Amino acid sequence: MREVTASGQTVDDAVQSALEQLDISKDQVEIEVIDEGKKGFLGLFGSALAVVKVSEKKNHITETEEYLKEIAKNMGVEIEISTEIEERHVTFQLSGEKIAILIGKRGRTLNSLQYLSQLVLNRYGGQFYSVIVDAEGYRERRKETLIDLAHKMADKAKRMNRKVALEPMPAYERKIIHSVLQGTKNITTYSNGEEPHRHIIISPKHD
Repeated sequence: MREVTASGQTVDDAVQSALEQLDISKDQVEIEVIDEGKKGFLGLFGSALAVVKVSEKKNHITETEEYLKEIAKNMGVEIEISTEIEERHVTFQLSGEKIAILIGKRGRTLNSLQYLSQLVLNRYGGQFYSVIVDAEGYRERRKETLIDLAHKMADKAKRMNRKVALEPMPAYERKIIHSVLQGTKNITTYSNGEEPHRHIIISPKHD
């Protein structure tokens, strides 16, 4: 985080000087007035300059990117991150060699990274961001797998006429299953259990 201590005839002058040194706009900084200064007698004698400390505000998106890179590095993986921001939704796209290590079995490592990233991004309060961490298109491939799984397990529930329990999944994956089967005739779905073991039950619906 960059910061500058600057002085001027007035607080505004001092702030403007600091902004010019940082090459940044006022809405991107935090300002601490160290000395408001004073005008001397006849504007000349005994005057003192105003002094301010101007600090660049923390960029929580950049901090989260650095956090992900540090975790990946500790796991022996060098990554590049492409970040997409749409309103209050942030997607971190990871790429690099040995990316499979960060995905893990059935995306479990990637899901953990996503959970931790959301905590880091939102730890200072204020506006809440939802976070997706993806790795070279894994999320889309996983979505296709879940859609296929939903149809197969619904057919199994109808064929055997009994409930079918799926493996535990994070909330956004459960939402995919629920959405896919929402209009399926004679089938109902609901979630059961506590996080992180919460899972979907697919059940035949009897009139």
